[in-house]
Amino acid sequence: MGLGGCIILIAAGAILTFATDWDMEGVNLDLVGIILMIVGLIGVTTFSSIARRRRVVVPPATPVVDEEGHHHRHRDGYSDGYGV
Repeated sequence: MGLGGCIILIAAGAILTFATDWDMEGVNLDLVGIILMIVGLIGVTTFSSIARRRRVVVPPATPVVDEEGHHHRHRDGYSDGYGV
């Protein structure tokens, strides 16, 4: 289950708990909603911890230093392929 599924569970649980006043015989919808929200929160925390572990940290690139200095080439207009 991805992050979207966890958010849907939290939303469905909140709707069942706070936005409905249905009475079903043998089923406590408030408790079902709370259970759905808890499962969704557990899923979000698990997903975020897995995503944090998968994150790859790339070290910053080291600058390239040209030790020989810059050599200026004589361009005759044709050496770069675009000369006229």
